[in-house]
Amino acid sequence: MQSLYGKIKEKLDNGETEEALALIEQGLQAGDDAYLYYLKGNAHTKAADWRQAINAYLRAEELEPDGPATEAKRLLNQILEFYNKDLYNP
Repeated sequence: MQSLYGKIKEKLDNGETEEALALIEQGLQAGDDAYLYYLKGNAHTKAADWRQAINAYLRAEELEPDGPATEAKRLLNQILEFYNKDLYNP
């Protein structure tokens, strides 16, 4: 499984999110894996698909509450909740 993680990370680093998502789906066919869901969330985040990213992080968090997805979800929520008040009050 470690080699699959490495391949997925490499695809994400190179901006090949569709290929990374395809590898993740192949890995998830073997069974639920919290780290694969975390990587899936990362791929969707790179693609700016916030809903899918949050869903993937939530599933990873269900499987492994102390895993990296918990922090990633928190950070993504902070980004989504941010707004610039100056844009609304010129």
